[in-house]
Amino acid sequence: MRRSGPEFGPRRSRIHGVPLALLAAALCASPSLAAAQTEPTAEPKPPASEGAPPLADAPPAPPPGEASKPADPPPANDGQAPKRPDAGDVKPAAPKAEAPPAAEAPKADPPPPESGFFLGTYGRVGAATDFRKRAGRDADIVARGSRLDESPYVEIDVQRQDYWKATGTTTRAVITLGTSAPLFHYNADFNVRMAVRNLFLQANNVVTKGLSAWVGSRMYRGDDSYLLDFWPLDNLNTVGGGLRYDFANGRTFVAWHAGLNQPNTGFFRQTVARTPALNQVGATNVNILDRQKFITSLKASHIVNVGQTGGVKAVVYGELHDIPSGQRETEVKGTYDTLPADFGYVIGAQVGAFTGRDASHVNLFLRYAGGAAAYGEFGTPFQLAPDRTSAGARELWITLSGNWETGPLGLMAAAYFRSFRDASPALDFNDVDEGILMARPHFFLTEWGGIATELSYQAQQRGVRSQPQAEPGQPIPAPSADPVMGGLFRIGLVPFLNPAGKGSYSRPQLRLIYLLTHRDEGARSMYPKDDVFSIRQWEHFFGVGVEWWFNAQTTYGG
Repeated sequence: MRRSGPEFGPRRSRIHGVPLALLAAALCASPSLAAAQTEPTAEPKPPASEGAPPLADAPPAPPPGEASKPADPPPANDGQAPKRPDAGDVKPAAPKAEAPPAAEAPKADPPPPESGFFLGTYGRVGAATDFRKRAGRDADIVARGSRLDESPYVEIDVQRQDYWKATGTTTRAVITLGTSAPLFHYNADFNVRMAVRNLFLQANNVVTKGLSAWVGSRMYRGDDSYLLDFWPLDNLNTVGGGLRYDFANGRTFVAWHAGLNQPNTGFFRQTVARTPALNQVGATNVNILDRQKFITSLKASHIVNVGQTGGVKAVVYGELHDIPSGQRETEVKGTYDTLPADFGYVIGAQVGAFTGRDASHVNLFLRYAGGAAAYGEFGTPFQLAPDRTSAGARELWITLSGNWETGPLGLMAAAYFRSFRDASPALDFNDVDEGILMARPHFFLTEWGGIATELSYQAQQRGVRSQPQAEPGQPIPAPSADPVMGGLFRIGLVPFLNPAGKGSYSRPQLRLIYLLTHRDEGARSMYPKDDVFSIRQWEHFFGVGVEWWFNAQTTYGG
């Protein structure tokens, strides 16, 4: 913006007018860039996200998720929250009615995707107390509970997209950095916990229209359950590559991926000190055990249109996990133990329905994992079978998630049941059955804010083999193999402000949060001795929080 005043007045313009004109002429006369240089379109648009259905969430489905747009886009909504507005956007206006043309004009080719850099972010921050001058804590006893009392977390997403005219291919390089608590302003520790969540490049419409390929390190996910903040069917963090093909109807795709990982545990790697080559002075580290886990997945998704905007979505999914055999040194130097190869698998499916008019939708997820896959992609198998493999380990998830909106009212709800058994035949503390029922009704008092409540009931049963405490001077009782059952009930009141306008998934959102938790005796027994959660029957959580996502359109690929 040009400023007024003597420094930028007419006299200064006459002095520098000739040099500036010469400089502009030189720039215009310079040769063009190489033929492979990208060609931006006339009107900037939000970046299209590498061939996934248009979900715009920074975690897909209900946020946090991602947005994505294939070459031939499917219906505007496939059962998830609608596209999140970019920073500064307001609610989109309703399309204007236009008179039908007298004669159908020939369809023009769509403009090429925009080239350039794009920046997005997802974040949440909060501060709370328990009314007893202690910090507010996450009080869930199940693996996946309320996200209102989660710790601070932020992702910064940088993307570079280019359209290559010579091949008609679009590439996108994605770099995502994630940072979690604690924060410097809380503990005065000038350190940061950071991870590279994405570092990959994807090429769209490569070789043929609808085919995309990627290589790198990425979060590789499908639809999520927003209230519970997890991905019930597919959620992989992998270093590898994959292919995806979107059919011309824009409603069907098939995606395949393969990758490697090596969790930093003794199950996968053992490093020992050895004498350097040619008997040099000192010692050097040598990897005796050095095995990686190979993971591959296959997914197919199809949408059946219902009416003008609604539809039904069906997904089938599978994974294979393979761990090779290896040797590790025992406590006796020079003596080695052979670790057997291991294997695991996942099968699952998803069925969902959506209206397409707003964020109303419902999804049912079924997932069963066996063998090494039951411990998760980063899990180290424990409590092994007699043959020292994870054969017999299993995990079942049944998850229901959805959202309904009408006028000033909204209702987000989620529930799941999980059953896990490790490979050991006998029950132990790690064998668990658990579940949760959760609902978050919203009432918008105005376009910019309202009041929400959150209610949940959580229950967990562990097949504990515990050692009872003995009285002084008394013999030690025999261990108990009876399972332990615990449950808790939570209710919360959350007044909120929505600067971006009305909607269950409208963000940013500033919140005042109060949660009241009641634990039964079984739930309190699941905490260590002297932990205040093992003592208190009632727990308070009072604080403030904020959650946002801006232009966070990194596709998860699935």
